[in-house]
Amino acid sequence: MANRRVLVKRRKSVRNIRKITRTMQLIATARFQAAFNRAVATRPYTEKLAELVADLSRAAGDVDHPLLKTHDEVPRSALVVLTSDRGLAGGYNASVLRAAVGHLDEQAAQSLAADVHMVGKKGIAFFRFLRRAMAEQTSGIGDKPRFEQVEAVANALMDRFMRGEIASAHVAYMRFLSAGQQRPVVVQLLPLKPEAGEAGAAPPAVEYEFSPDPRQLLDELLPATVRARLFQAFNDAAVSEQVARMVAMKAATDAAGDMIKALTREYNRARQTQITMELLDIVGGANALS
Repeated sequence: MANRRVLVKRRKSVRNIRKITRTMQLIATARFQAAFNRAVATRPYTEKLAELVADLSRAAGDVDHPLLKTHDEVPRSALVVLTSDRGLAGGYNASVLRAAVGHLDEQAAQSLAADVHMVGKKGIAFFRFLRRAMAEQTSGIGDKPRFEQVEAVANALMDRFMRGEIASAHVAYMRFLSAGQQRPVVVQLLPLKPEAGEAGAAPPAVEYEFSPDPRQLLDELLPATVRARLFQAFNDAAVSEQVARMVAMKAATDAAGDMIKALTREYNRARQTQITMELLDIVGGANALS
């Protein structure tokens, strides 16, 4: 039977840990709501921009644009991996990194070298541990990504793609579907692919008058589409990270509560045993004196 003093110290330590995890759960909940509002606010713009580009491409017929071309002869690609700067988020980072490593292995099987742009301290540390090369490392973006931060990354990818240095560009991140469902995905950014319509539904025939001409419009809209998609990925990653941390801290808080109950029962048993032994000593002493 454990010593009562040791049990009291252990129970006090677990209670302190539960206070910390409970506080972190509340903080993650507040941050989740803010990140969720940002992700929801940017999604309609991203979807409408993609729809506009698809309509414009269909109306203009065969459009020749550098961001739509494929470079099958180039044996190199680029991958942006979005992880977190902080831990205690359950399997969030592990899921994203597993998807990224799987994509890199597929690229290697096709004899394609990949330049990895790693975002987040956890991903940087993991790739260093695996001794995998990283072309760029970025940290400090946090759970409030700014458009100018993402724009610089998107512009660098588009410049390299149009110069023919890379054949494709992808982004690996945790896609936010709902508060109860997030999914690690690897999405192609370049070359751009027109959004497909609904299955079985032909796109409506619409006549457009272009001013300026379609090529000039696409020169503006296609780069904006790449930037918007990447920015949406950053926002989805931020809200998914807060969901994962909120769930992980709730599980830790519940586990600490269960441990406190177990320690309390053990303490009560130890206390009852000690009281029984003291009573036996008193009765034995009384019997000896009588």
